[in-house]
Amino acid sequence: MEGWLYLFRSNRLGLQYSRKRYFVLDHRDSSLNCYRAAPTASTQVPVRCAQIDSCIRVNDNGRENIKGNVFFLFTLYNTSNHSNQLKLGARSSEEAARWISSLIEATLKVCPTKEDNTVACSKRRWPSLRLSRRRSHMHSFDMNAISSTQMNQITSDVVAPSSWTIFGCNNGLRLFKEVKDDDFLGEHWDDHPAIMAIGVVDATPEAIFWAVMSLGPSRSEWDFCFDHGSVIEHLDGHTDIIHKKLRACRGMKPRDLLARRYWRREEDGTYVILYHSVFHRKCRPQKGYTRACLKSGGYVISPINQGKESVVKHMLAIDWKFWLPYIFTSSAKNITIRMLERVAALREMFHAKLGKCPSSDNRKSEERTEGSQESDTKPASMSGSFLELNDAADEFFDFPDEPEYDKQEDTWPSDSQLQSQNLQQPKLSTAAVLMKRLQGLAVQRRGYMDLQDAPIGDAASCSYGSTLQKDSSFSLPCSWASADPSTFLIRGRTYLQDHKKIAVNDTLMKMVAADWLKSDKREDDLGGRPGSIVQKYAAQGGREFFFIVNIQVPGSTTYSLALYYMTHIPVESIPLLKKFVGGDDAYRNSRFKLIPHITKGSWIVKQSVGKKACLVGRALEINYFHGTNYLELGIDIGSSTVARGVVSLVLGYLSNLVIEMAFLIQGNSEEELPEFLLGTCRLNHLDASKAISIKPW
Repeated sequence: MEGWLYLFRSNRLGLQYSRKRYFVLDHRDSSLNCYRAAPTASTQVPVRCAQIDSCIRVNDNGRENIKGNVFFLFTLYNTSNHSNQLKLGARSSEEAARWISSLIEATLKVCPTKEDNTVACSKRRWPSLRLSRRRSHMHSFDMNAISSTQMNQITSDVVAPSSWTIFGCNNGLRLFKEVKDDDFLGEHWDDHPAIMAIGVVDATPEAIFWAVMSLGPSRSEWDFCFDHGSVIEHLDGHTDIIHKKLRACRGMKPRDLLARRYWRREEDGTYVILYHSVFHRKCRPQKGYTRACLKSGGYVISPINQGKESVVKHMLAIDWKFWLPYIFTSSAKNITIRMLERVAALREMFHAKLGKCPSSDNRKSEERTEGSQESDTKPASMSGSFLELNDAADEFFDFPDEPEYDKQEDTWPSDSQLQSQNLQQPKLSTAAVLMKRLQGLAVQRRGYMDLQDAPIGDAASCSYGSTLQKDSSFSLPCSWASADPSTFLIRGRTYLQDHKKIAVNDTLMKMVAADWLKSDKREDDLGGRPGSIVQKYAAQGGREFFFIVNIQVPGSTTYSLALYYMTHIPVESIPLLKKFVGGDDAYRNSRFKLIPHITKGSWIVKQSVGKKACLVGRALEINYFHGTNYLELGIDIGSSTVARGVVSLVLGYLSNLVIEMAFLIQGNSEEELPEFLLGTCRLNHLDASKAISIKPW
């Protein structure tokens, strides 16, 4: 993998600047090499070189507008020292995704030796960015082959009935409505129904993503409902608050929308963009407009035909705020359907352009122009961390202009921009800044409660493994039970040949307990604490082994959801589990998999969470605690911008959700197939106020 990237750094005043550099990721020795220009010879010495190992994490920082130009940023950092990091950016979301994927693969391939494993990964030093005078021929990483393979496997890992039924077809778009549990025939229409339009657009997902995210003049080429738009506040690279003014329909007052917008890119190239209404002190209802309420909505843009075309799903559930809504139900439905027909306009726009994407062409020409102006200089003689790369005396490159992008987005508040961009001396951690911002928004929005708003309350000692009640009937709120294993699909014995997944009827371990805790700090190693269910079994001298998944949500109040699984079968008799329990952190990170499923909840939450299996250790930091009769995984949600965005959305609707999850160890070889489920869980309408405050120990 190689190409042009932008190296970002903040000065003492908190202002951000960049240097454009050519980076090469050598997969043979897992090194990241930096050049001033594209190397012309295989023996050319890089300006800097760093080794990528299993202690390095890659964080997707999302989309940032810097000096009127859009960059897709990602950060490399060491788990033992988050301030020692390297912030890079690409002009294309696809280019950034390819770099993130390649860097993560490089970290997973490098596993410490048995001797190195005696020292915890978190205590090992950050690899220095030192000069390397050994350089062989350059080679690139073929992401096209991987992308085409992934695109052919855009399927769900959950077996669940569809909650949508078709009710019409118009202008080449299929129209669906969401069916409620008590409306089996799909004949009942709510006052504010959730409606979805699905169509095929002859353009890449990235090109459609740029068109949908734009709030500038280019949006008027396809969005016939749009009059004006702006970004009110930028929360992070994946989340912002936007304001849209809509064109008035005949006989009704103009409407506007104030919404929280969240986006992410899936590994298979799918883009998910989600919206829901919020209240913001900087954008109150305006004279001459009626503010509609967007209950949920968004786009799902999935690649087909090897990424040359896209399936676009556009969903809306809007309260148009009519004076007598029960009289104007039909009118509200028709207005919503009219807005969904923008997908057809989007399709026709790209068809007229024959797939051309001016913004992408401009970015490529700018790279070529600026790259040709750079000249080689002698490599720096000092060695050190990535921070020293940032400090090296270097040429400064201004950002090229990109007039096609929204100039309105350059009006973000300077204080939030400085907080998100200053990496050297942050006053608060990125997670803390994000959670404080979300808290300020959540308390002002009706029906949306952030967990951070709940007081910690009086701390008390507790018996770990008993703070969340069990209810196998699925009727009690704030309870847990085991989910049906056949709901989840895992790799079968012939997966390496046919890529088929199968359903199973049993799990290796049994879920025996759960904890729902809150504290003013992160709570680790629950299994090793006196009085826990794990220690009680250990005191009895039994051979039971526990597998604990501790999901930690950071903030001013940290919430922990701990799930306890137990087996009577000796670990030694299960080769894959034995290898996982006895392996190092790098191996565990490359194998531990989670399959999520929102059984009951709104469309926006279901799309936010998804139903695809994911390797948790690739996206989040996992702290492992290994005792005599247990292995605990502490999953830090705050270690990923994307995960924080998803969880913050889920937390707002937590009491209305039924969440199911399955955990497993990924099988990569024929000997490790078929896979098996470690365990499943079903969480029924969790309540933040019922989380147990615990005393420090």
